[in-house]
Amino acid sequence: MSQEEQNLEETQAEEVKQTEETEEETVEVDPLEAAQAEAAEYKDKYLRAHADFENTKRRLEKDKTNAVSYANESFAKDILAVIDSFENALASIEGADEENSSEVLKQMKEGVNLTYEQLKKILEKNHIKEIDCSGAFDPEVHQAIMQVESDAHKEGDIVQVMQKGYTIKDRILRPAMVSTCK
Repeated sequence: MSQEEQNLEETQAEEVKQTEETEEETVEVDPLEAAQAEAAEYKDKYLRAHADFENTKRRLEKDKTNAVSYANESFAKDILAVIDSFENALASIEGADEENSSEVLKQMKEGVNLTYEQLKKILEKNHIKEIDCSGAFDPEVHQAIMQVESDAHKEGDIVQVMQKGYTIKDRILRPAMVSTCK
């Protein structure tokens, strides 16, 4: 065997010996330290997940608060158009004098009717409907204020509506106040 081959074999043997020593060192890791490192890693993951959960919870709470606070925003914007109509009506009354009072009164009547129709459309758009008061008394949606005698109506029928009632979707906002036949 030549000198070079012998040197090469010795070098390779030393490398194998060093590799075995480093493997033995890595194998000799303390199990307690390994478990503590793993526990620290899990704790870090838990803390990050918990912080993310808390941030999401706060964000959802804020969104919920905003949704409740501004739930009627669309309805309020619709009502502003009605307020504008009433302000225009009041301005036209102030501009009236004795000479044009009948014309202004005629225009006022027309304007009030248009404003009333506008308001009814807004209520309907927002699922607010008038309670039907024709026919028999229904204690679910009507409130009897008084009873009157009437030959034109059957007992328990509604004779007169004192105040209209309204529902929003399927819930009663205000029952209709009526008088019924004895």
